Amino acid sequence: MKKIAIVDDEQDILNILNKFFSRKHLFDVDIYVNPQDAINNIRTNTYDLVLTDIMMPQIDGIELLKQIKDYDSSIKVIMMTAYSTLEKTLESEKLGANDYITKPFISLKDVENTILDNLKI
Repeated sequence: MKKIAIVDDEQDILNILNKFFSRKHLFDVDIYVNPQDAINNIRTNTYDLVLTDIMMPQIDGIELLKQIKDYDSSIKVIMMTAYSTLEKTLESEKLGANDYITKPFISLKDVENTILDNLKI
C-alpha cells in the first residue's frame, strides 16, 4: 500500500481528506497540521507522495517542497492552494512539484485521481 502525507494548516481540510482516504483503503495516510512535524517525519518514514498546502504559517509549502526534494527527489509532491498564482505555480514546478490542486476542491474524487495519476496506480 502506498504511503502519503498530507500537510495543511487547516485542520478541517486534513480531517476531510483523511476521512475520505481512510474509507477508500487506497493509501496509508499520515496528516500534519505543522509543516515542521511533517519534515521531521518525512525524514524518518518512507512516503511515496506528499500533498501539501502552499500557504502555511511557520514553513510554507514552497519551503517544504524544497526540503522534501533535497532529502529525496523521488517523493512525489502535489501542491494545494486557494490562491493560485502563476508565480507560485512556476516556482513550485521549477523546484520539482509533480502536480497542483486548487482549493476549494472540485471534488474529493478529483484529488484522489490526481494522487493516483502521480503514483501511477
